[in-house]
Amino acid sequence: MFLITLYLIAIVAANLSVSAFGPGVTIVNAFLFIGLDLTTRDHLHERWQGRHLWRNMALLILAGSLLSAVLNYQAARIALASCIAFGTAGVADALMYTLLGHRARLLKINGSNMVSAAVDSIIFPALAFGFPLLIGIMVGQFVAKVVGGFLWSLVLNYASVRQQVPA
Repeated sequence: MFLITLYLIAIVAANLSVSAFGPGVTIVNAFLFIGLDLTTRDHLHERWQGRHLWRNMALLILAGSLLSAVLNYQAARIALASCIAFGTAGVADALMYTLLGHRARLLKINGSNMVSAAVDSIIFPALAFGFPLLIGIMVGQFVAKVVGGFLWSLVLNYASVRQQVPA
């Protein structure tokens, strides 16, 4: 339940701040919140594997978007763009995570994060802000998501290992 709550808080915070402050905040969000969401999604992927993975991921993404829209109706466009981008990126992430198979956990998490960060960094700004495309924002988001996701993967992996070691 902790990871689900963490995911939802991060995505709602990201959506609401973009709605309030515009495209300029997306790079900071990408580092702080989206990198966390990408990494949290992989940890949930591990837990849900074989137990309604696709349904649970879809519900998680929809819940984050709906919460964003309910908390601030002006964020509805951002929430919709986020839902579509995260849905598409989630599929790419899950496929890459699965393709990486039995490799080391951090490699699977960060390898799949790179793919989903690329997908999300193209789709979200295009849908949320329209044309002309904000190439600088897209590139900045991608880099911030990959770096933020890497740092969050270390934090969550450390926390996960600490929980498994008897005190």
